[in-house]
Order: sequence, then structure tokens, then C-alpha cells
Amino acid sequence: MTAETGTVRGPASATPLRRRGEALESAIFEAVVRQLTTDGYARLTMEGVAAAAQTGKAALYRRWSSKEALVQDALRASLPQSGPAPDTGSLRGDLLEVVARLRTAMVSEVGAAVRAIMSELDHQRAHVFLAIVLERVVEPTTALVGEVLARGAARGEVRPGSVTPLVTDVVPALMLYRIKMCGGDAERIDPAAIVDEVLLPVVRP
Repeated sequence: MTAETGTVRGPASATPLRRRGEALESAIFEAVVRQLTTDGYARLTMEGVAAAAQTGKAALYRRWSSKEALVQDALRASLPQSGPAPDTGSLRGDLLEVVARLRTAMVSEVGAAVRAIMSELDHQRAHVFLAIVLERVVEPTTALVGEVLARGAARGEVRPGSVTPLVTDVVPALMLYRIKMCGGDAERIDPAAIVDEVLLPVVRP
């Protein structure tokens, strides 16, 4: 194995695997997320990530000084983009789509990696990772909810004055609470229940 190029020397008859730049970085981030989900944060090592990504440990340390820095970048690269606000033509349809997107992110492999970090680390140690989740997932979700509710207000489906920061926080707050504090399974979160039992009763005229 050559650390300088991220090349793995297999058997004599095998073609060496050569990855550089974005391809190598993607393999490294995939290895980080996979090890977080299978082994947890405490057992994740730079050596293990390098082996799983089929590169040399030195290739990692040239770019990341610690596993904390590596995990931060892996989360930033792997957490999904929120995308534009849905426009199904109805308030309920739009809200269902927003909640479903967040649920999909939570049940994804990177969502499982985030849950592993949250379950292992105390709030102080997890803060730097949670800040990334807040920036990449929570804040975009609340912005989408706000946009959908504002559009619903323009159609007369939302009570004037009911769209507040507290209301737009309901979706991510409720889902994170059910997973973190109640030991809930993200796959069992029902978007329809959140929309029909919580959001719509709060904002309807």
C-alpha cells in the first residue's frame, strides 16, 4: 500500500486500485459513516477508516489532524440537502412531504451515524457534531415548514399569526425528541400523525 497516492497493492495479478481527489475523499467519508453505524464513535479509528477506504493512514492525517475533524467533514459531506419547498397544491400535502424528507434523512445510514454519536457522547462533546446537524438538517427543515405554512396562509389554509418560530420548530424537535429521549425507532415515525395530530390543529383557521 502506498500512503502517498492512496493506492492499494493487491495480489500480483490484481490491478492496483488508484483513487485520488474526490473519489478517495468519497471513499473515506463512506468508511467513516459506515464505521459510525456499525462500531460507534468511540471505536472508530483513523486506522480502521483508512483500511476500509483502502488507503494509507498517512493520507488521512495529511488532511485531518484528528478523528473528530474527520467525522465533522464526513457529516458535512454526507448529510442530505433539503431541496426546494414542495408545492403539491395543498397545505397537508406540502407538510407531509417536508416531514417525510426529514424522516428519510433520519433513517438513512448517515442518520444512523448521527444517532450513534448522540447516544455515545455527552452534550458538551457532541456539540460540535450537533451544530453541523443543526446547520444542515434542522434549520433547513424549519425554513421549509415556514415557507409551506406561509404559502398556506396565502391560500387561507393557515390562521393568521399562527406561523411562529415555535411552530416551525415542532417537526424536527418532536422527531429528535422521540428518537433521542424516548428510544424511538426513526422508521416508525409516522409523518401523517405529526401533520394531522400536531401541525394542522395548531395552524388551521
